Amino acid sequence: MRSKLIYIATILLVLFSSCKIGQKYKQPEMDIPQTFESRGMVEGNASDIGWSTLYQDTVLQGLITNALDHNKDMLVAAARIKEMAANKRISFAGLFPEIGGEVTGQKEYLNYGGDNKTYDPEFRANLNIGWELDIWGKLRWANEAGIAAYMQTVEAQRAMHLTIVAQVAQVYFELKALDRELEIVKQTLEARREGVRFAKLRYEGGLTSEIPYRQSLVELARTETMIPNLENEIKLKENDLFVLVGEFPVGTIQRSGGEDISHQQIPQNLPVDLPSSLLKRRPDMIQAEQKLIEANAEVGIAHTEMFPSLRLTGRLGLENDELTDFIKSPTWFISGILTGPIFNMGKNKAKHNAAKAAYEQEVYTYEKSVLNAFKEVNNSINTFNKMKEVYRSQEALYNSAKSYHELAKLQYVNGIVSYIDVLDAQRQLFDAEIALNTAILNELTSVVSLYKALGGGIIK
Repeated sequence: MRSKLIYIATILLVLFSSCKIGQKYKQPEMDIPQTFESRGMVEGNASDIGWSTLYQDTVLQGLITNALDHNKDMLVAAARIKEMAANKRISFAGLFPEIGGEVTGQKEYLNYGGDNKTYDPEFRANLNIGWELDIWGKLRWANEAGIAAYMQTVEAQRAMHLTIVAQVAQVYFELKALDRELEIVKQTLEARREGVRFAKLRYEGGLTSEIPYRQSLVELARTETMIPNLENEIKLKENDLFVLVGEFPVGTIQRSGGEDISHQQIPQNLPVDLPSSLLKRRPDMIQAEQKLIEANAEVGIAHTEMFPSLRLTGRLGLENDELTDFIKSPTWFISGILTGPIFNMGKNKAKHNAAKAAYEQEVYTYEKSVLNAFKEVNNSINTFNKMKEVYRSQEALYNSAKSYHELAKLQYVNGIVSYIDVLDAQRQLFDAEIALNTAILNELTSVVSLYKALGGGIIK
């Protein structure tokens, strides 16, 4: 009899385990353009360029390394992967039988009055087995959902990796640009003080009126007010960088030995891959698709809950009222329970419809993610190219302003032009130098944005 039951269970397993109702996942079809607007860019894979190759500043490399090791968001992402790995194991374990043990020993004394007294001892040891047969694929859909959820956390960590590399690089370049701007202001301040001294000598010598002297004092005061604001911006930017690398914002960021903002190595272009290849490689896009796969699996789970489920239970053990004969008393038991919905006011059907609607939402969300990724790459390419043009224009403007300033100073000393002309030349030179510094920063940050948009920054 026992062998027949085992044979029947085996037949049921073979017949039903291959049945998996539900719609198999299929990637949404989108009419994606064949290429990006990659004017002047070379073809290739930007993710093959390590971040330590792109960012050659040794101080920046150290900051990125510390951030990847100690940034709290990165640590949260790593812990999340551990959690989802355990959850994936739970869903996978549901496909297999559960085996448990039971050992019991008891002795019961019963007194019914008079001499009617009995002792009822019992000793039992059982091995219990429970197994839900995956007739319709519910457990396999659950396992697929668990795998997709786990893969989302893996890709989320990789996406966070790219984000941290980009954030540290951008904040560092912004900090170096502020350092350079403060240096420009301090240099201008010294020039303003020299101008005040010179204007005062000419005024006291009767060569000019008091107005040029007072104008020089105004320009000096205006320049002095810029320093506290810049020092505050530098401190706030340092605190941002401290938090990124997982440290308390105390003290200053040690950046001696790093390259000046104007000496950072800027690539003339970055390799741009085909959209179809890039979207399959970017971690955030892989994460978005895994979320869609999970939603499809949830639809499968909801669908299978509309059908009966079969659970097998079994017990194999030993049971006797005498310990001496315990080994000689084997017992076994096997049963199957088929359960399924008969009437629940359409609850399971509604759950299935809700899961399908949720999947539909995820389809549109995924398609929107593809559109945004495509836009991000095209925007980054365009900004990268335009910032190079802006830099060249600002460099020409700075050279012209510098020549104008030198000529104005020389002619003022010789009495050809007034002090107003000198002040105008100084203002234009100052504005041009600040604008050039900003242009360098914008060019650097455009490289950071394009590198991240192309999926670069995973490898070192």
